[in-house]
Amino acid sequence: MIDQELKKFVKESLKEDIKDGDHTTLACIDKNNISTAIIVSKENGTIAGIKLAEIIFKEVDKNLKITSFYNDGDDINKKDIILKVSGSSHAILNAERLVLNCMQQMSAIATKTRKIVGLISSTNAKILDTRKTTPLNRDIQKWAVKIGGGYNHRFGLYDMIMIKDNHIDFCNGITNSIRKTKSYLAKNNLNLDIIIETRDISEVKEVLSEGGIRRILLDNFNYKDTKEAVRIIDNQYETESSGGINEENILEYAKCGVDYISLGALTHSIKNFDISLLAE
Repeated sequence: MIDQELKKFVKESLKEDIKDGDHTTLACIDKNNISTAIIVSKENGTIAGIKLAEIIFKEVDKNLKITSFYNDGDDINKKDIILKVSGSSHAILNAERLVLNCMQQMSAIATKTRKIVGLISSTNAKILDTRKTTPLNRDIQKWAVKIGGGYNHRFGLYDMIMIKDNHIDFCNGITNSIRKTKSYLAKNNLNLDIIIETRDISEVKEVLSEGGIRRILLDNFNYKDTKEAVRIIDNQYETESSGGINEENILEYAKCGVDYISLGALTHSIKNFDISLLAE
């Protein structure tokens, strides 16, 4: 069963692109014309968005015949044919741009995620995405992270409590923010995990003193302080590193013993994967 948010995304995206008609296709091509097209990779990487492409094609025309030669998460090479679609020329052309936009974005994210996951494969740390996503594209971007071997952080402001630096400062400190949060959850009968961001070892110790949370986020810690924080937390709570982490230093952070490493770069600064749709 297709997730309703995903179905809404597909419908709204097609509506944005087509509106009252694909007038170029209507002008040039007979409405009864039948064609076959292939989607081809133009670089090496991890493919993602095949399942979504099938959903989009079927939303445009349920009679389109789609043959996929790979599965989401497969590694592919330049010039590989990813899938073939046959049927109404109008339907294929109506769906083309949305299919390619989604597959290019998702494959870029999956490829980057898989590379980073590979960099820390000798450790137990897991890679997380963030909320640094393109508005209204979060579902498919986080889907791509999972395809690439990463894990999803919270999806929005509604599914997890994440007390960040501004919350702490606006609330006059860590202890107060945790206490107010626990009171709020109890009052509203909400069962949400609490993650709290810390900026130095003293804040980590303050969190440990208060307790009642799920995970401690170590924000912009250096290696030495990360190791020290992991030591004093001593598995009482989950640990997460974030801030200033990239492909060059991620392994060193993973070796510090944190449970998770979150990276906004998985989704906010990708270069689209090169994929084309060609008439066969």
